[in-house]
Order: sequence, then C-alpha cells, then structure tokens
Amino acid sequence: MTNQALFAIGIFLVTYAFIISEKLHRTIVAMSGGILMVLFGIVTQEQAIHHIDFNTLGLLIGMMILVAVTAQTGVFKYLAIRAAKLAKGKPIRILVYLSIITAVASAFLDNVTTVLLIVPVTFSIARQLKLNPIPFLISEIIASNTGGTATLIGDPPNIMIGSSVPELDFMAFLLNLSPIIVIILALTILCLVLIYRKQLQTSPELSAKIMQLNERDEITDTTLLKKSLTVMALTIIGFMLHGALHLESATIALTGAFLLLLITGEHYLEDAISKVEWNTIFFFIGLFVLVSGLVETGVIAELASQAINLTGGDSLNTSLLILWLSAIASAFVDNIPFVATMIPMIKEMGALGITNLEPLWWSLALGACLGGNGTLIGASANVIVAGLAAKEGEHIGFVSFMKVAFPLMIMSIVISHLYIYLRYFVW
Repeated sequence: MTNQALFAIGIFLVTYAFIISEKLHRTIVAMSGGILMVLFGIVTQEQAIHHIDFNTLGLLIGMMILVAVTAQTGVFKYLAIRAAKLAKGKPIRILVYLSIITAVASAFLDNVTTVLLIVPVTFSIARQLKLNPIPFLISEIIASNTGGTATLIGDPPNIMIGSSVPELDFMAFLLNLSPIIVIILALTILCLVLIYRKQLQTSPELSAKIMQLNERDEITDTTLLKKSLTVMALTIIGFMLHGALHLESATIALTGAFLLLLITGEHYLEDAISKVEWNTIFFFIGLFVLVSGLVETGVIAELASQAINLTGGDSLNTSLLILWLSAIASAFVDNIPFVATMIPMIKEMGALGITNLEPLWWSLALGACLGGNGTLIGASANVIVAGLAAKEGEHIGFVSFMKVAFPLMIMSIVISHLYIYLRYFVW
C-alpha cells in the first residue's frame, strides 16, 4: 500500500472519528476532511469535482424546496389532527395512525422533513390527552426510517444508491423494497403497541376534546394547497417514469420545485431556498470528496477484494454480509458516510467477478436504512426528534431508546435476511 493510500486512510478515519464524536458539526468536519484530500494532493480538484454526485444533491435540493412550499399550506397538521379524530381520540389508535402517516410521508419526502412537520402536532395531541409524548415520538422515528426505505427518494442512502446505479430507478426501488417494508412496518407497529399499551391510557373526557378539534382550521391557503399537491403528484409520476423518459431523478425533482415556484410566485422563493438544509448538502459534498481519496488511491478496491476473499465471491454470502454489516454499522454511525464508502466498494466487487450485483444493492439499502433505527444516533431523523423533544422539556435517553429500538431493528434485519435469500436466490 502506497504512502498516499495510508495518508488517505488516516484523513478518512480521523474525519469519521470526529463525525461520530459530534464534538464539531458534522458538515464542518466532512468538508474539512474533503479539503485536506485536495490540499495534500491525494486527489486533484478536478478529480474531487468528478466524484461529487450532483444527481444526489439536485434530488435533495429539489425535494426540500417542494416540501418547504407545501408545508406552508398546513396540510401536514391537517393530516395529523384528522388521524387523531379518526382514532376517536384513543391513544393506541393515534400511535398507529401517526406511525402510518409518518411512514408513508417518509417514503415520498425525506425523513428529516417529515418528522419536523409531524412532531410539533404530536406534542399538541399528547398534551391534550395528558400523555407522555415519548412513545409517540419513538414510534415516529422508527416509522420514518422504515417508510423511507421503501422508495428511491425516501432516505438519503437510497438516493445515493439510485444516483450511482442508473438501472435502479424509482420503480425498481418500489417493486423490490416496498413489499418487505410493508410487512416490517406492520410487525414493528404491532410490537410498539404491545410495548406501550399500558402507557397509552387516557380518560373519555380528554379523548372527547380531541374530537372537538377542527382540522380544517390548519389549512391556511387552499389555492397554494391545490397547486402544491398537483405539482407533487406530477413530480412523483415523473419519478415513476424517469427511466422511460431518460431523465435523471435530480432533473425531475428540480423541475417540480421550480415549476411550483413559477406558478406560486417569487414571494415564496426566498423562504423556500432558506428552508433547504444547506448544511446537509455540504455534508454530502465533503463526504463525496473524502471517499474519492480512498477510491483514487486503490483503498476501496483492496477492501472489495478482501470482502470477496471472505465470502468466496459467492453472491448470497456477500449480500448477507453487506446486509448485516450495514445494519450494525448504521446503528452506531450515520448511515450516509457509511453508504458513501460502500457504493464504490460494491462497484469494485462487480469488477472483481461478482456478476449479479442487484441483491448487493438491495442488501445495502435495507441494512443502511433499517439499521438507522438501532440507536439514537443511527439516522438524522433520530437526532432531530431528540432535539425537538429536548426543546419541549422531554428527554429521549440513548439507552432507553436503544432498549426499544435495537431489538426491533434486529427483527427487521432478520426479516430482510429471509427476504433477500428467498427472493433473489431461491424463487
């Protein structure tokens, strides 16, 4: 191994350690690591730019703008209150309905945006029922990561995989991942109901108060709502057809975003642009450049070779290794940098002789997205909800979350293990 390769590994490990420690903001750390790769000549500026996946960035920015404008209509608050009323104000039913809404929304929006919209309403409903909001919040965290696994646009790891492997389009993700995610979600919600059923008790009088809420009051602008939902629907149809249209997913997302701004007026522009999570965008840029150092120095190729030696080049064993490795790693470190490292490694496995890479990609998606449920730092949505809870005076402890979430995560990976084996290697 060359000195440059060792230097690249050193920068990568130090950067990763700082990201895990959370001593500094992860965006500052990732960008600093990427810049060091260029400053020390491990990659040139041109190579660094070449490795930045602008399709991933464009897709994220487009969806963030779409959601920022749509959120101003109050439709997400409307859905949460409507769910509480459909549940007749009964806490267990509310937990089930809010979890389902969170999962479905997370499949078509990004997880962080979904929880940012649903959590404030959850606090309001829990207070009116005089209940501890923590069971609802933990259920929404798990539902957001589970639901986000089902589609190309639901979770950043899937966006990154889809951008790197053009043949894995929106419909491929939907057809390959959504069937098993529906089963995992149903079993997970059932387990959560069993875990929290004793805590979710309230009086008939408090339940009746929920029924008095008027969800229509939350819709602040019906004209904007119609425009937003129309453009959102057209964008999702665009994702479904983007393979046939020969358009990248970023093009579809950005077209939808700026079509909505075009028909709603420029007074929404500044607010929508300000709602884009630029720290997340630059975090991605830093990671892409950071990983480029490992690719260009041959480190990724060596890791791929070692993994193939370990599994004997067998597709099934390699798929299951990736599934479990991704799940356990993503429970304790952010799944985005992990996936950024794994993508070039799986591509290298293809170059080294594994002919059918598709099960490996689905294993990575399932492991990385579902693994994020394992601990409070496993995914961005988890950290965001914990922060929102702290602002409201509620503490979600690392250990208390892990006691509930980690066994459920292991259950979801066992089910995924069986699914990968049966669907891609037996049937």
